[in-house]
Formats: sequence, C-alpha cells, structure tokens
Amino acid sequence: MTKHVLVTGGAGYIGCVLVRRLLEAGYKVTVLDLLVHREHTLLENCHDPNFTFVYGDCRSEQLMRELLKGVDVVMPLAAVVGFPACDRDPISAQTVNYDAIALLNRLRSREQWVIYPTTNSGYGTTSGEVYCTEETPLQPISLYGRTKVEAEKLLLDSENTITLRLATAFGISPRMRIDLLVNDFTWQAVTNGSIIIFEKDFKRNFCHVRDIANCFLFCMENFERMKGEPYNVGLNEANLSKAQLAELVKEQVPHFYIHYAEIGRDPDRRNYIVSNDKINRCGFYAKISVREGIRELIMGYRILSKRAFTNL
Repeated sequence: MTKHVLVTGGAGYIGCVLVRRLLEAGYKVTVLDLLVHREHTLLENCHDPNFTFVYGDCRSEQLMRELLKGVDVVMPLAAVVGFPACDRDPISAQTVNYDAIALLNRLRSREQWVIYPTTNSGYGTTSGEVYCTEETPLQPISLYGRTKVEAEKLLLDSENTITLRLATAFGISPRMRIDLLVNDFTWQAVTNGSIIIFEKDFKRNFCHVRDIANCFLFCMENFERMKGEPYNVGLNEANLSKAQLAELVKEQVPHFYIHYAEIGRDPDRRNYIVSNDKINRCGFYAKISVREGIRELIMGYRILSKRAFTNL
C-alpha cells in the first residue's frame, strides 16, 4: 500500500524540494502550510493526483486532528527558522517550533511515524576542534536552538520517531533563502563583489537542500532499523570555517573581495564541527559538494534580481 505522508511547512525552502521528491518516489503527499511568505513553490505539483494542499496552521488542534486521519508518516517542517526570525517573533517561535510539535505528538497514533528535522545548531559554541556526535551534550545558544532541542527531546521520548540534526542548508530551492551562509556569501560575491567577515575561524557543517530531502526518503525506507534515534545530517567534507567558505566562493567569483574584520563580532556565535558517521553507517551519505552548490547558486542569482528571499 502506498504510504500517505503529511508535510507541515511543505512550501518552505526544504519542504518544497522534499514534496517533489516524495511524489516522484510514488508517495501520497498532503501539505499543510500557512504560506506566510506568499510562496507559489508547490504549483508544479497540482497536476499530480497524489498531491493535496491544505491552507492552514499546524497549531490548530481541530485541523491537525482531521489531517492526521489516514496518514502513515508525518514530517513536521513548519517552523520559525533561524535565530533572527525567532528573536523578532518569540511567541510564534515558541508556539510553532515547540507547542505545535507537542500538539502533533499528543494527537497522533503511536503507529504513525514521525521524521522530524531539528538543527545541529543545538551544539552551540564548542571549540570548533572536536567533532560533535549525537552523544555530545546539546547547548543551544538561541531561542531557535532551544525550541528545536526541546521538541526533539519530546519526540525521542515517544514511539516511532526519527530526528535529523540538519547541518546548515545551501543550494537552490523554489522557495529560495539567501540568508543561509553559503547562499549569502555567494550572493554577496555576485551582487556586491565584497564581504566583511567577523570570526573568520568559526566553523559550521553544511548540507545541500537536495541531500536533505533525499535523507528524509532514506529514513522512510529504513525506518524500522533507524527509529528512536537522532542523526546528524551533513556533508562530511564540509566542516568549514567562514574563511574557508569565502575562499571557495572566490574560486568561482575571482573579483570577490573578502575583508576579515579583527574588531567586531557576528551575532550568530555558533562554532562547531560535526560527525555524520552515525547516519553514514546506516547507509546514507550527503553527496553534493559546496563547490557544486556555489556553481548552481551563481547561475540562480542571474535569475533573482532582488533580495526578497530571506527568512525575516
């Protein structure tokens, strides 16, 4: 029998890529989204008889109770994403990022699977020298990180769940985001030709948005042997400092002027490197390199003319 997947936030940066992959794989997909950014990212799916869109709020108990009927798998992507967006609207951050997950977990049958994307920003400000594993204590430094970590714990304490601690995403998506680090550095190179970087040695792990979508499908196909666990999801060779990332962009945009500021600080204080060995042992590997992502971003930015695609 074809599995029926409910994706909340399915019109978003990761969601719209994921929905397309699920439909291509033959799954039945229902998307719930409020379209707060006035997205049109799912229009290409309207011809597909396995696709259903519902305009609504994942915080509505009545709506969620109805949508969960007949669903086999839930992928709750709806979230206020990133520390600036959460700090700007802390009430929405709390109610969407945590309360809605608690509601979903209370309403769902324990036979229904949940594959939940959280963030490896929960590792906070480690030294950037020691690899963070799934056993590393979580020390989120932002409201965004705290709400996602708390929601992850709630789900892992329940049955039939997998949580994915996603690296910082990059790459082209129909619901584009330019505020993500690789995307932003490439945008600055292409449009401004220069950038000022604080804390150039602070490190982060990265993962292409298409690899992230593919990981969700991998988890569905291997759910029984993976359930009950968190997994870091990132590109093994992409534990990069800001300086290393900027130099990768400069390889493809030679006129890019990079200034490393000695005075001042970045409000985003995250600094960590991540081990993806656990999910690699299960058989999943992210494959799309940062260089490939930068190349496609440069092409995509020829199409985008305005900075209308941040998450604020």
